[in-house]
Amino acid sequence: MSSARSRRAGILVPLFSIPSTRSWGIGEIGDLEYVTRWLDAAGQGVLQLLPITETPSDDCSPYGSLSAMAIDPQYITLEAMEDFAATGGEGGLAPEQREALDRARAAPSIDYPIVRAVKQGALRRAFRHFLSKEWAAGSARAAAFRRFTADQAWWLDDYALFRALHAHYGERPWMEWPEPIRSRQPHVLEIEHLARGEEILFRQYLQWVAGEQWATARARARSVAIFGDLPFVVSADSADVWARQDEFLLDRSVGVPPDAFSATGQDWGLPPYRWDLVMARDFAWLRLRARRMADLFDGCRVDHVVGLYRTFVRPQGGGDGEFTPADEASQLALGERVLAALASAPLQIVAEDLGTVPDFVRQSLARMSIPGCKVFRWERRWHEPGQPFKDPVDYPAEAMATSGTHDTEPMTVWWERAGVDERRAVLAIPSIRDRLSEQNRARAIDAPTLSPETRATLLEVLFASGARLLILPIQDVFGWSDRVNQPATIGAQNWTWRLPWPSERMSTEPEAVAIGNQLREWSTRYER
Repeated sequence: MSSARSRRAGILVPLFSIPSTRSWGIGEIGDLEYVTRWLDAAGQGVLQLLPITETPSDDCSPYGSLSAMAIDPQYITLEAMEDFAATGGEGGLAPEQREALDRARAAPSIDYPIVRAVKQGALRRAFRHFLSKEWAAGSARAAAFRRFTADQAWWLDDYALFRALHAHYGERPWMEWPEPIRSRQPHVLEIEHLARGEEILFRQYLQWVAGEQWATARARARSVAIFGDLPFVVSADSADVWARQDEFLLDRSVGVPPDAFSATGQDWGLPPYRWDLVMARDFAWLRLRARRMADLFDGCRVDHVVGLYRTFVRPQGGGDGEFTPADEASQLALGERVLAALASAPLQIVAEDLGTVPDFVRQSLARMSIPGCKVFRWERRWHEPGQPFKDPVDYPAEAMATSGTHDTEPMTVWWERAGVDERRAVLAIPSIRDRLSEQNRARAIDAPTLSPETRATLLEVLFASGARLLILPIQDVFGWSDRVNQPATIGAQNWTWRLPWPSERMSTEPEAVAIGNQLREWSTRYER
């Protein structure tokens, strides 16, 4: 890891989870400043986000996107939009829109249908103003917009046409569009460009606004680096797959094989890469994807990195699966070439190497100096009697230490569910034993919940770990039990969690101030 600060600590919190009072029921780009201000004061150097790419109207998972490149317009801060203010801002909303906005803000969690509906109407109103007052007049802002569309044409052109067509066809997947458009016949696409010109311009406009706001947020992030999250595959119904159909196996589906957790394995319904063609093109699209990530972030977590070495592929509709490539030598060669392509951009990479991962993958990551993940609760000597936990001080330097992920239950819930043997094993870790008295350890074993003292000790030990990078889920830092996502479930419990207070209060809320002071003390003590 190359950094002015060789040891850093930070917090994982989704963008959608940090709304402020001015936000429209969901965390927005403008709200990043409140969180990075708090992190900077707390001595934290990294803000880790989940993917911010555009999700379909009927889904809210950040891992199922219509584009690997586009920022989701639902994250635009309308209050900061010049065109929206010129139309009267919130005061210009119709009564039913005002009522919907009030409901979105008052909801205990994110109500995506309301947020999307009321925001889409306001964004279209702002765009109409831009067209009539700026675009038609050829203003300086119109010129800036033209420069943006020219600079970003390498991904923006396909995306904007795709989104215009997606809207025209009732948000149905591109696989259900008329065949000449599905197969991207050039003369048909020319006709569609002309027919959908204003809608294409609208989609480009939204990305221009989002990009400008994102650049401002990064400039105001002080010393805090912003990390993104890169899913290793993309949705079949995406601008990327529609534009590069021959680079994906559309009759196959990515998943994982049967294991101790699932007798049938998992089928994710995502198209695997056609690696022979991707390699023949020198991983051109993956290089472009890394370039886009580097435009937005200082670093990124590569989700399910083992899938870049070997992908478990099933036929669409079910059937037996197999790994591709089939042999270890080919898997190793592929994975290292893919990661080298991603590393071609000025972007710090962290590999999510959790789950069933062959030893050769982690050895490969170590050779390439790419940090893997060390999740405290899973770092054990599994083949030794009693399966003792590894002491975090022994974690390798090239690693990212953490207490959990966006998919795991928070640390408080994990502790409450842990058996006596597991708790004893945790408290037997030397660096924990040195910090908790025998009496407090005995109390922690029998306590029904995770006490603040025990939680603080677990967190401090992670700050003291040998890993140069430490990223803690915000729930674990505050001792909250709320989950961001519960894998293998669908419902309002996923991707809808918000902070318990508006994000602008992070710097004044007594609990947040106290936690921030503690984080700063640990960062100073352990040179992060």
